[in-house]
Amino acid sequence: MSEASSPAAPGASRPGGALTPRVLSGIQPTADSFHLGNYLGALRQWVAMQDTHDAFYCVVDLHAITVEHDPAVLRRRTLVAAAQLFAMGLDPDRATVFVQSHVPEHAELAWVLGCLTGFGEAGRMTQFKDKSAKQGTGGTSVGLFTYPILQAADILLYSPEPGEGERALRVPVGEDQRQHLELTRTLAQRFNHRFGETFVLPEAHIPPGAAKITDLQEPDAKMSKSASSPQGIIDVLEEPGPMRKKIMRAVTDTGSEVVYDEEKKPGVTNLLRIYSALEGASVPDLEKRYAGSGYGQFKKDLAQVVLDTFAPIRERTLTLLDDERHLDALLRRGADRASEVAARTMETVRERVGFVGRGR
Repeated sequence: MSEASSPAAPGASRPGGALTPRVLSGIQPTADSFHLGNYLGALRQWVAMQDTHDAFYCVVDLHAITVEHDPAVLRRRTLVAAAQLFAMGLDPDRATVFVQSHVPEHAELAWVLGCLTGFGEAGRMTQFKDKSAKQGTGGTSVGLFTYPILQAADILLYSPEPGEGERALRVPVGEDQRQHLELTRTLAQRFNHRFGETFVLPEAHIPPGAAKITDLQEPDAKMSKSASSPQGIIDVLEEPGPMRKKIMRAVTDTGSEVVYDEEKKPGVTNLLRIYSALEGASVPDLEKRYAGSGYGQFKKDLAQVVLDTFAPIRERTLTLLDDERHLDALLRRGADRASEVAARTMETVRERVGFVGRGR
């Protein structure tokens, strides 16, 4: 029985019986909290897509060990990341939410795809080139070099099966991940050509409503855990006091008019994007609302909108973390569902590559 017809398959089919597109995305547990940019750029859209797609979302802990790490910190951050995903609205009845390392087929398929990847192809990946240039090849792990191949395996492991017709496989991506998705498509085509049609080619998907959020102190730079200063980034799990202060101290621009102008007013423009995305009001409506009022009232109101959005998420996250057995059960449920799909994919891959089947 395919997952599309199984009762255990959340979001697998529409009421009329037509197969929904499948979506796969993951996020690293490399910080103690997701931030505002993660939420508006991706995670909020994940919640919406669980009603329109057969959704697979994972905490990609295998990707988090390409650099030196503390095992206890990784374990804690993985649970915190998962708790935040559920607290934001991901529903185990409508989406498959799991931890990457709970499904060992991710690493197995990565090895097979790695054997189809040219050394030059992997070396041309922009992220690897940038990071290895900064820290030198001596300080760069092989895992960082092969990171995009594991990412390709993450995606292709959930490729729809031949019996599922023209079902699409979609991957929400930002500009910094497009090159990796192109490598995934190349590897899928290469495998299909050598071993027979196996993988659906994944499609880039830019969810409607995704917002580009920049650093509160450097509005020309992306909000990022690795690059932003503590004052330039708002964490989803932050205490209300510091969160409010960061909004009030956010860099604005010359003058006092609340208007959208990316070139002349990047700071105010960033705050308008945040306000619009969280409240749902259009930017022109916000400009009219704050015409003549200056930055003070605008920032004060925006701070309250941010607090109203994240306070319930913080409360639900802490509640889940206080009941680790329940959180473990939710993740086990997601891993069981993901494993069903992954096992079928790998069974096909092993047979087509030529591995000897395991006797029963």
